[in-house]
Order: sequence, then structure tokens, then C-alpha cells
Amino acid sequence: MSEQAILRTAGRFFRKLRPRARLAVCELPLTLIVGGLVIAAPTLWPGLLQNWMFLTGVVLHAILFLACLLVPWERLEPHASLAIPILDLLALCFTRNGAFGVIPGLTVLSVFPVIWLAASGMLSKTSLILSFAGPFLIALPTLLARLPTPTASDISSVVLFPLMMFAVALSIRLAGSYARLQERRVRHRDRVLRQLLAASRERENLLQTILDTIDVGIVAVDSKGETLLVNNQQKAFLGLADPTGNAQAGGEQLIFGQDRRTPLPPEKDPVKRALQGETYSDYLVWFGAGTEQRAMSTAARGMKNDVDGGFGGAVVFFRDQTDVVNALAAKDELVANVSHEFGSPLTAILGNLDIVMRGAPELEAGARRGLEVAERNAERLRVLVQDLLSSAASVESVQLRPTDLAGLVENSLGSARAQADAANVDLVADVPAPLWADADPLRLGQALDNLVSNAIKYSPGGGLVSVRATRDDGWVRLEVQDTGMGMTEDEAARIFNRFFRTAAARQAAIPGVGLGLSITKSIVERHGGSITCSSRPGKGSTFTVALPAGPSGNPGPRPPAFN
Repeated sequence: MSEQAILRTAGRFFRKLRPRARLAVCELPLTLIVGGLVIAAPTLWPGLLQNWMFLTGVVLHAILFLACLLVPWERLEPHASLAIPILDLLALCFTRNGAFGVIPGLTVLSVFPVIWLAASGMLSKTSLILSFAGPFLIALPTLLARLPTPTASDISSVVLFPLMMFAVALSIRLAGSYARLQERRVRHRDRVLRQLLAASRERENLLQTILDTIDVGIVAVDSKGETLLVNNQQKAFLGLADPTGNAQAGGEQLIFGQDRRTPLPPEKDPVKRALQGETYSDYLVWFGAGTEQRAMSTAARGMKNDVDGGFGGAVVFFRDQTDVVNALAAKDELVANVSHEFGSPLTAILGNLDIVMRGAPELEAGARRGLEVAERNAERLRVLVQDLLSSAASVESVQLRPTDLAGLVENSLGSARAQADAANVDLVADVPAPLWADADPLRLGQALDNLVSNAIKYSPGGGLVSVRATRDDGWVRLEVQDTGMGMTEDEAARIFNRFFRTAAARQAAIPGVGLGLSITKSIVERHGGSITCSSRPGKGSTFTVALPAGPSGNPGPRPPAFN
């Protein structure tokens, strides 16, 4: 046991004693020494017990020890107990001078009452005076008895020993003052820490109340995957994904991909992605099954470690977007139905216009121009209806299978060759073959056709369209770059919105309704990927598609776009 532990144990024991027992413990060492002298006197110092001064001192010591036990000190003032050490100095005066002839060193016993007085913390000036005066008066009778020829030992006993006792008392007093100062500081620090703890708990309760009030599920995890915080809304969401509690015993949770049927792979779990250091938003998954199934839009943000600034965990947000998803699905269904209903009449109109124009070559010029205008506008309406149908179809689930993307790029460029020749645009491809990935070749081919067609269409003065592809860290990146008219930063941020068209495209009267890139973005996201655009006015545009590689390994953190 360490010294500090011993002192703490002794302090606790001493504080538990009653005032009488406490005084008796303080008086006990001096009483035992005097008692030992009395017991040893007949053998070692014959005749000592016949000295009246020594006997008087012994009797006084005995009376003082009994007084410690019998006097009701708890009813008296705290300073009253200092009468014991003061009277001890008087008793030692008799004891020491009575036994000086045979035991000259008894003056040292005055250290016990001096320590008592100095350590009491009371009557500071009086205790310091008594620490010098007491030993001085104890040693003075011997010096007076040997006048006019005192020895050096007598003089030193009267001068040096009282000074030593004074120094001891002063040291104890200073040490006690410092200890009391430290104790006050500790109490103040403890009070401040308690206040901070109370404030911290209050803020924690406030934060927890706020988190439990909002309708967003929140999960905070540390770098090891241990859960730090889960609010009530998230507990309700987890109840949908794990209604029986099987996941706690190693069972599977009811979390599905965007098709609402395929179980979500472990590496694509929102929390697992966040633990990989990935930052994402608007990642849609489905919790639960049957009529209780809910669409969750998730987002994740990383936390830094306070020690080295590294990855310290993540916070994942879950928002119920079922009503929004159902509303969008209903809207897309309505668009698809209306577009489908438009399709048949438009086909009939275009067919009949073609028959009339082919079967009546004798039509006058004005009538033919009118029919050509009608045919041209009907064709534009047919293209718009086709885009609306494609937009509605893009929300359907994709059918993933191993696909050679190099072949898709080759087919897309082959289909666009005639358009590129007509626009005086060169096509260049830099794609390693084969380039395998899990993809829906029909849907992804549609997305590539849209990107290549747009790149050619928005390079009206000729130029170069290049398609590049790379594979690294479990991701495949496809880049379609043109040298056309480009767009502003604000337009590039809105380019994937439905029906959005840039001002330059409208001024140049480039045909289109602004649905192609929206369809492309939906298809790419259905593959679990992302698409970005970087552009500058007059410098062309670059569209980058990032797709999970599939068979070659699990996807890593989402890659940045090409520069």
C-alpha cells in the first residue's frame, strides 16, 4: 500500500472517532512513554520514583489522559481541547526537571504537544509562541540551578532546543496551511467539475430529447463499429427491418435494394458504407416487407478523431421517403399512361400524313408546306412522347448480369457514327477490352447512347467526342468528353433535372426537351453508381459515370470524377 493510501486510510479512521477518543489517541503516545519510564524506573533508575517533581509530572500526565476520556469535549468549544497539550508542557516541566539528573534528554518529549498545537490549525500565533516558550520554560530551571557557571549543554537546551521546536511548529503550520489551501482548491475543483457534469448531463438530455423529437432516424458509430447513439425514430425503423430480433442473434435484416425484393448486400448496408469512410446522400433502401415496407433515404457524414485527426466514426441519417417515392411512382405511371395513349394517335397522324404526301404528288405548294409543318410538329411530339415513356421506364428495376462495357461503348459509337459525320464531329474511344461489370446492357446502353448523342448534338460547330474507361479500386469509370459549347457552373449543377435546358441550347435552337440526362442519371443510380458533370462555357463538357465493378471485387469508396 502506498504512503498516500495509508494516510487516506488513517485520515478516514481518525475522522470516524468521537471527540473523546480522538483526544485520547493524540495523548496516547506521550502517556505510553511516561508510563514506560515509571515501569522501568525501579530497575534502571533506583530512587527516581522518590523524586516529588517527577511523581508530580507523572500524576499530571495520568490526569490529562483520563481527562481526554472523561471530559465531554463535544459540548465544549473546539479550542477547549488545546488545554491538553498546553498542560502537557507543564507536566513535562515537572517530569523532565525531576528526572534530569538521571535522564537528561526528556526535554525532547515536548515535541508531542508542540506538534499537537501546530497541527490543530487553531490559535496560530499562540501555538507558535507556546512551541518556543514551552520548551524554554522546561529547560530554564536546570540553567538557573547551575548559575553562575552553567554548562554549554544547559545553554543550548535553553536556546537551541526551543528554537528547534519553534521551527518544527512553524513547518507544520505552513504545511497545514498549504494542505488546507490544496484542500480548498480540490473542493473548488470538485464543485466546478460537478457543475460541469450537471451541465453536461443537462445538455445530453436536451440533445437526446431533440433527437427523439425529430422524424429522422440517427445512428452514430465509432471507428470500430460500436454504436454510440440511436434515437427513438431509428429504433422504430430498425423494428421494421428486424421485427423478430433475429438480427441480434445473427439473422438477416429485412433491408432491400431499390427493387424492393433483392436483399441488400452487407457491403452496401448504409452503416457499413459509412464505416468504410464513405460520405454519401440520398442513398435509397427499403426497410421491412409487405404492406409495412418503407423507403429510407440515407446519408452519412464522417467524424474526425480528436487525437490524430483520422477517421473517428460516422453519423448515418435515415429519413422515411415512402410517400415521396410512391408519389413519384404514381406520377411516372401517369406520365407513362398518358404518353402511351398519345402514341397511337400520333402514329396514326404521321402515317396518314405520309400517305397523303406520297399519294398526292399534285398537291399545290401551299398545301404541301402545311402538311410538312404538320408532319414536322407531329414528329417532334412523337419524340417527346418517346422521351416521356423512356423517363417513366427508367424507374423500373435493372437486371444486372456480367456485361462487357467495351462492347457497349463500341455499339454506342457505331450507332452515333452517322450523326457525328453529319455534324462534322470526330469520335475517339480509349476503352480496355474486355471491361467486365455487373450491369443491365439494355439500360446502360441507353444511358451511353444519351451521353454520346448529347455530346455530338451540343458540338454544332464540329469538334471531338472522346469516350474513355478505366477500372480501379472495385469501380469502373466511363468518361464522355466533348469540345462543344459547354455550360456555366450553375447550369452544370442543374443539368440532370427533368426538362432543364441551357440558355445556349435554347438560343441555338438545338432540338430536345431536357429529359435525356435525367433518364441517364436514373439508370446509372439504379446500377448503384453515380454520374457527374464538369463544364466551362466554350470549353466543352465532361460527363463521368462511376459503376460498381462487380465480379472483380467489392466496391470501394466512391471515386471522384475525372478532371
